Amino acid sequence: MQHRELGRSGLQLAPLVLGGNVFGWTADEAASFRVLDAFVAGGGNAIDTANMYSAWVPGHQGGESETVIGKWLQQRGRRDDVLICTKVGMQMGDGSKGLAKDYIRRSVEASLQRLKTDYIDLYQSHQDDETLPVTEPLEAYADLIKEGKVRAIGASNFSASRLREALEASTQHNLPRYESLQPEYNLYERAKLETDVLPLCQEHGLGVIPYFGLASGFLTGKYRTDADLAKSVRGSSIGPKYLNDRGRGILAALDAVVARHAGATPAQVALAWIMARPGLTAPIASATTAEQVQELLGATALHLSEEDMRALNEASA
Repeated sequence: MQHRELGRSGLQLAPLVLGGNVFGWTADEAASFRVLDAFVAGGGNAIDTANMYSAWVPGHQGGESETVIGKWLQQRGRRDDVLICTKVGMQMGDGSKGLAKDYIRRSVEASLQRLKTDYIDLYQSHQDDETLPVTEPLEAYADLIKEGKVRAIGASNFSASRLREALEASTQHNLPRYESLQPEYNLYERAKLETDVLPLCQEHGLGVIPYFGLASGFLTGKYRTDADLAKSVRGSSIGPKYLNDRGRGILAALDAVVARHAGATPAQVALAWIMARPGLTAPIASATTAEQVQELLGATALHLSEEDMRALNEASA
């Protein structure tokens, strides 16, 4: 599996990143271990999580996902051949959040403890903290990089203007720069990234690792009618957002491309489309079973033709 460099970080990623948001939530520890084992066995090497996963679940405080990953790393002895990407900034179960220096310092130590490691490969600002100058988190990250606790930093959910300001500040003040952006992006949600942010990332050589590559499962083709929405806990949010004329048109285009590739699935085509788009490094996708992991990894071997790309681009424009 050919790896791709993430910005100028020196980190080499397989074309698919495993999302850890489900670990300790819809996938218990045993199921999470099976997913992680299958991902690495299939050639994957980057695992994305966050300190606040899964604080949105009643009774959870955040840190559940990192804890599961840490136990897996310790039991499997896989730290040296996987990249751990985690995040700080969004609200934890106790209400704490933000990118203040002292908060980042406390948060990284907690993440390192949960992950049972002494360094994080990619530490990301989960969302911008507009109450602070862009330099404050960068100064905190500079210390962590110097101490060997963080290898590279990234941003997530930043506006083009604030990301540009942060990149300029890195140059002006000799601070580490964000080497990657983690935005929402898929066949349905394109405009927000493509209009302003992606050109900025390309201009500065940032890697882009989009989340929601399957639009919360909609692009798997699982949800096609109102009756299908009862199939999972996500259904209630998927229906109003995606199950409309445009969404059905995208599913039809996916079906047409699938028909031209024996054995392919809509999920594989949707992820392969992201992998083939200019300026994008690797989509993030999550799974709760080893079988789902194997399906997702199949996208890395799927070559879409110009005709395929054109059909998907037009249906999702």
